[in-house]
Amino acid sequence: MRTLILGIGNTLLTDEGVGVHVVQHLAANHGGEPDVTFMDGGTLSFTLAGDIAEHEALIVVDAARLGEAPGTVRCFEDAEMDRYLGRAQMSVHEVGLSDLMDMARLSDTLPRRRALVGIQPAVIDLGDCLSPPVESAKAVAAGLALDLARRWRGTE
Repeated sequence: MRTLILGIGNTLLTDEGVGVHVVQHLAANHGGEPDVTFMDGGTLSFTLAGDIAEHEALIVVDAARLGEAPGTVRCFEDAEMDRYLGRAQMSVHEVGLSDLMDMARLSDTLPRRRALVGIQPAVIDLGDCLSPPVESAKAVAAGLALDLARRWRGTE
């Protein structure tokens, strides 16, 4: 099973860019992981639909409003991800993640396995560094995403 781990966010808005930071960490430390592609999706765009369609599984890593302490990491799998994205949310992305998932669904390219690894931000303001609690959560989120890809592949 080919898995795309897609980090999204704006790295110029402090913790909003955590997904990109996590994917960069994974690519630097696990670049040879079999059947896993690490991609910086930036602030999202419909152009990512083609990359999503080429994979059987998708793990998105992003800052998420969890209503919990900054740095909290939560994973939403499959239908749980769909329900989470279905809630009204504000996004600074060009295209919302739910819009991109809807596009994949309509074109019948929505990956059978999908998950959102969300990290509760502390600060979303101009700045290119993560806040301390979110920086600490980066390795946790990376490990969770990698473990999930391995579990789905059946080789944990």
